[in-house]
Amino acid sequence: MLINYIGHSTFQIKTEDKNIIIDPFILGNPWTQTEPEDYKDLTHIFVTHGHSDHLGDTVEIAKLSGALVYCNHEIAGYLASKGVENIHGMHIGGAHGWVKMTPALHGSGIETKDAILYGGLAGGFLLSLEDRLIYHSGDTGLSMEMKLLEDKVDLALLPVGGNYTMDIEDAKLALGFIKPKAFIPMHFKTFPVIDVNPRDLVVEGIEGIYLEPGELVQW
Repeated sequence: MLINYIGHSTFQIKTEDKNIIIDPFILGNPWTQTEPEDYKDLTHIFVTHGHSDHLGDTVEIAKLSGALVYCNHEIAGYLASKGVENIHGMHIGGAHGWVKMTPALHGSGIETKDAILYGGLAGGFLLSLEDRLIYHSGDTGLSMEMKLLEDKVDLALLPVGGNYTMDIEDAKLALGFIKPKAFIPMHFKTFPVIDVNPRDLVVEGIEGIYLEPGELVQW
């Protein structure tokens, strides 16, 4: 599979039969010059929570591509109200085929010009792709729930920036709980308050894949 780190918490993953984007924060993302129109060929969109740097351009990209959007039930209702038609709402602990939703310790309010709407619970996703299990944690603090994933995950995508999420030291503990084969740090440097060096996340026996925004890896 081909993994493209678009920046912040946004990843595009391509397999033989799927073209996936997770947390499609495109417009306003300082790490990318791409546009929603560049993602017309997506098959699936995953939204971990309702914050604008994660829900991002889901509405426009979903309409352009017709991709199936996976998200929590409340965000599904919001997207439907915006005219998105191809949605699969689910919730923490729920599984649907090759997708399972996991807990995250974070908020999920959807910001509008008039108010902040209730966005359900923040979460993450486990994706079974090409006989591998990928864990995108979403924005989260360190949680003992991660221990339930021990020795099951092939690749973990984890935030490291601190302030809003785990920092480097807590991410080390998280990797100790999960024990994946490899990890990719995310959610760093986008804002001054999360300006950290992701290469400081090192755990013996677990492969670190350090991608700069815009970099791809065949994995």
